[in-house]
This record gives sequence, structure tokens and C-alpha cells, in this order.
Amino acid sequence: MNLKTAFQGDDRAVSPVIGVILMVAITVILAAVIGTFVLGLGDSLGDSQPSATISTSTNSTAISLEHAGGDRIESGDLRVIVDDETNSNSSAVDQSNEFNSTYTVGDTEHIRFDSGGTDTEVRVRIIHTSSDSIIFDRRLTVQAASSPNFDFSS
Repeated sequence: MNLKTAFQGDDRAVSPVIGVILMVAITVILAAVIGTFVLGLGDSLGDSQPSATISTSTNSTAISLEHAGGDRIESGDLRVIVDDETNSNSSAVDQSNEFNSTYTVGDTEHIRFDSGGTDTEVRVRIIHTSSDSIIFDRRLTVQAASSPNFDFSS
């Protein structure tokens, strides 16, 4: 028996077979990742939080909330809470019924608030109830004034 040829086998086909298996595996993984993003399976399944830019102004009888940009929001999904922070005995007032059916860019909603003739610190929160997220949370000073400057007819 020849010792030189005894330990040499014919393994020339092993390398191409492993290469083909690796190429098929990479192709399947790439197809799964691309398919997931194309079909939208990577998105969250629950309600997503809307985004809105809201500008405010106040006077002695109202807080004005203007939708300055962002998503259209159904008013049934909104909860507006105005909390009088100056008077520690008062509780938060839910004023969700003040909004029209939808709150879209350019809409201005007026939340009635009686400052009682004195400057009052309030915290205004707008909560999206479907996603349980806070869209707007700001502390405002409602200044005492002799006459309101908002028109409540819409």
C-alpha cells in the first residue's frame, strides 16, 4: 500500500456544496426580512400614538388650543383635563366634550375656564385614550382680565 495516497481522499465537492447551502440560507433570510417590511408586519399592531403640535393662548374666561400641525384626531379619542394648580382644593376638570367631531390642522378649540378674577396657574393635558398617551401637557397662567377676547361662536 502506498502511504502517500492512502490518506488522500477525493473531497473536492465538499466546498461547493457548503457554499451552495450558505447561499440558499442567506437568500431565505433576506427574503424573510424584506417580506416583513414590505407586508407591514414590522409595524405595531395596537393603536399608534398621534402626533400634534398645539399652540395655546389664554384670557380670564378661556384657554385656546390651536392644532398647528400633525395628525387628524377624532375627538372621541381625546380627553382634555384642566387642573387648577393655584387652588389646591380644586380637582381636575374633564373638558373633552368641548371639542368638535375631529381635531385637524387649523382647528381652534376654546376651553371655558373661570379664573375668578385672579391670575391662575393651570395644567392642561390632552390625552389620546385609544393609545393611552399624552399628546399635550403644559402649565399655563390664565391672567385676570376685565373682558374676554374670544368669540365662542363657531
